[in-house]
Amino acid sequence: MPAKLHEHVSIPMIVEKDTVVSFHYTLKESGGAELESNKDGLPMAYLHGHGNILTALEEALVGMSEGEQKHITLSPEQAYGARRENAQQRVPIKHLVGKYKRLQPGMVVRVNTEKGTVNGRVIKVGKFNVDLDMNHPFAGITLEFDVTIDSIRAASDDEIAHGHAHGPGGHHH
Repeated sequence: MPAKLHEHVSIPMIVEKDTVVSFHYTLKESGGAELESNKDGLPMAYLHGHGNILTALEEALVGMSEGEQKHITLSPEQAYGARRENAQQRVPIKHLVGKYKRLQPGMVVRVNTEKGTVNGRVIKVGKFNVDLDMNHPFAGITLEFDVTIDSIRAASDDEIAHGHAHGPGGHHH
């Protein structure tokens, strides 16, 4: 039987610039406890090549295809940097973003700074001020990601113009 001339052949997509990639992941401290996971939830979606996730993680995903799994280890320098010992700050409680019923050591809070809103971890609470550790919670940690690519699609012109993925698992306007 002769082959059909106009048969549609779909070429599998791979992770590359200007694709919207949806993936499930589990993040662990190297040799340690699980830190985050979306395995039982919606996949995370991002626009590849636009700096929406850690650079080294983005680079490790290049060329992967739907359904593919990968274990990726990032050094602190590739992830959130080394812990800075001088990253403690005393901040007036009125500079915290949002309402907190009861501030306690270990809580992560949002703070208005001259560089915008950033996270800080509460070290000590006073009557008018709070002492914060301004390091990223994962600073100084070697991270291990177990990633499964859920889907890959071409980004829309809007997504490319905005610099991020839209829709479930991505950014909502």
